[in-house]
This record gives sequence, structure tokens and C-alpha cells, in this order.
Amino acid sequence: MRVRDQRNRRRGVLAAGMLAVAMVLTSACTGGKGGDNGPGWQDGADQPAPKASVSISEPAADAKDVPASTAITFAAEQSEETTVELADAGGEPVKGTLAADGKSWLPAKALGYGESYTATVTATGDDGVPVTATSAFTVMKQPSNQVRVTSFLGDDQTVGVAMPLIVKFGREIPEKYRADLQRRMTVKSTPAQEGVWHWVSPTEVRYRPKEFWKAGSKVSYRVQAGGLPLGDGWYGRADLTVDITVGPKLVMTVDNSNKRMVVTRDGETIKTIPVSLGKKTTPSSSGTMVVMEKLRKTVFDTFEELGPEDGYRTKIDYAQRLTWGGEFIHAAPWSEGQQGTTNVSHGCVNVSMVNGAWLFENTKVGDPIVVKGTERKLQNGNGWTDWNVSWDEYVKGSALPYEPAGDESAPDADTTE
Repeated sequence: MRVRDQRNRRRGVLAAGMLAVAMVLTSACTGGKGGDNGPGWQDGADQPAPKASVSISEPAADAKDVPASTAITFAAEQSEETTVELADAGGEPVKGTLAADGKSWLPAKALGYGESYTATVTATGDDGVPVTATSAFTVMKQPSNQVRVTSFLGDDQTVGVAMPLIVKFGREIPEKYRADLQRRMTVKSTPAQEGVWHWVSPTEVRYRPKEFWKAGSKVSYRVQAGGLPLGDGWYGRADLTVDITVGPKLVMTVDNSNKRMVVTRDGETIKTIPVSLGKKTTPSSSGTMVVMEKLRKTVFDTFEELGPEDGYRTKIDYAQRLTWGGEFIHAAPWSEGQQGTTNVSHGCVNVSMVNGAWLFENTKVGDPIVVKGTERKLQNGNGWTDWNVSWDEYVKGSALPYEPAGDESAPDADTTE
């Protein structure tokens, strides 16, 4: 019996020794100083608080009736890396873009009316420890009052280098809502060019680059108005995206002193055309205009405007509209004898049938025409007169403070990328 007890005692001592060795080995694998961070018992006092902090301000947690246009607005402090995730009720991720100032994240398209979503913002400091904030919210039901958003241009069109990007709204946008709307209006071009949005009226906004578009540019513009509050209980109906291409740099320059039009393409003169401009009682406008419309055949009817004594009704070929007031480039076979020497038109740029056909074939909507030396100055607003004002004047029409391209401290600067 004592022999058996002795063996048991020795086995107990051996087992205790093996346990001690195991504990030593285990402690060497835990996350102590200089070791790998792994599972094991750790003293909370050894775990410092994360350096980064983050919170979501909009939409608030459990918010209801959130606009479908909502952005995820957050504050991240001492964060080296910040990520935003948005998922619908089924867990499907929603695509979006982080704002340039790093303070908000905008979904790529309007959220679904009546749908629920969860936003998660994760901030990681230079200590490598992430912290998160979440906000679950529900989007409002589809509103009955919706504002239609339309673009003059459609996808895959090729336009001239002076073409302004024109966006119209089905209802006047109150001034205090324009800045928020303009923040959601983006233009991207390849190659990159500096430009700005300009409010022509409460229902129309246009964009032009600082200089003419570069020939061959690829331009994409977007208005993320879907679900966006636009005042008095009205909301944007839908987002709008348009992709276009800019053609060659074709510029028409008309000089009243010699009654000639010089046409250049990409800086080289390709044609010189005799013209007849408006006579002294109906002079043509001097200024920079843009081809707004092309009509192979049309009829000019001015009886309603000028009355039965001075009015006329005439069939016209190869007409290109320059102003809302009725100035066109067009073929005028009746004035071919005066073209190049005498002004006899009612304000239009008269050319021969042959030259009218050539121009019609070579020009595009958006091509510029500069008329010089006539008795009348072009009235701003009489057509697409965006290029008839200085750049400094044009930027005053923006609803957002404008900063020159290259100023990284100005997140609201409108620059194409």
C-alpha cells in the first residue's frame, strides 16, 4: 500500500510539473509586451482606449421619413483611415462616394422610398485600433410633389467646343435650396478642365469651362436630385446622368468691316466665306454666339412680329439658329450679289447656297460664332450667351463660393476631373 501511495505521489508531482511547464509555454504565447496579440487572459488596464473616435450625425439613429437623397454625415477624429458602409434591410451593400472634405458619404443613387438601411462608419487611428458608429434609419414614402429634371443634351451626342451643359427644372428652385442642389451636380471631363455652374434663372442652370472645351473631350455630368428636398414640400423626381463627346474646335469669325466669315478647325483656316449681315435698320448682333439649332429646311414667318406691312414669309435652307430673337446663319440666294460687299439682311448672316450647304455639313450644335463690328451689341440672354460674359462675371452666377482649380482647401470648387 505504501508503495502504491508513493507511486501516486510521484505521479502527482510529475503531473504538477508538466502543468507548470504548460503554463510557462502558454504564457509565452499570450499578448504580452513584445509578443503577438493572441487569445488569452489580459488585464484591462493594459488596453489603452482607441485614439480614433467617430459619430454619425445624419441620419440620426432610428430616424424615420429620411429623404431618399440623404448623405451619411459623420465626424471622425484622429482617424488615419475612415470607411463608410451602407446596407439595405437584406444586407445588400449600397455603392457611394466619400465627399472631398471627408465629412460625408453620398449614395450613388437615390435610396428606395419606404426602405430601411443601416450605415456603418469605421475610423482607425495610427494605433491600428478601429472604432465604429452605426445608424439604422427608414426612408420616407414617395412624395406626391416631385420636380422634373431635364437636360438639353442626351447620351452619346457630339457637340461643339462652346456647348454649355444645360439643366432645367420643372419648378422654380428657391434660392436657399440651390447650393445644396449644386453640390450634387458634378461634371467630369477627360482631359480635366476648370469650369463652374451658373444659374441663368430659378428654373435653369448651365455649366461651361473657363475656356472652350478641348477638342475631343469626353464629358459626363450628373444631377443627383432624386428625393432631394427642393422647397415647399417638393422633391427631385430622379437623378440625371448624361455622357457626351466634344468634336473638333470649329470656330466661325465674322468681321463686318470686310463682310467675310473665316472658319477655322483646330486653329487652321479651312474656309473664307463672303457674307451679308443686317442692314442698318435691322443690324446683326456683335458678340460671341453659339449654334443652338440646325434646320435643313424651314420657313421664316415674321408677320406676327412685324405686322402686315413689314412682315414676310420665306422658305429658308441650311438655317442655324444663333439667338432667340431670330438671328441665323442661313443660305440666302437672293443676296448672293451683295454678299461680301453690302449688308441687306434683317439681322441674319447671309451666305450662298453652296456655302450654306458646306457650313451645315461641317458645323455642330455648340460651335461658336464671333461677330465683330456691327451697330448692335449682343444682349446677354438672347441665346446661349454664356461666352459673351467674362469668366469673373460668369462665376458670380454660382450658388456656391467659387475657388480656382488647384486649391485643395476648397471642397466646393467646381472643377472637372
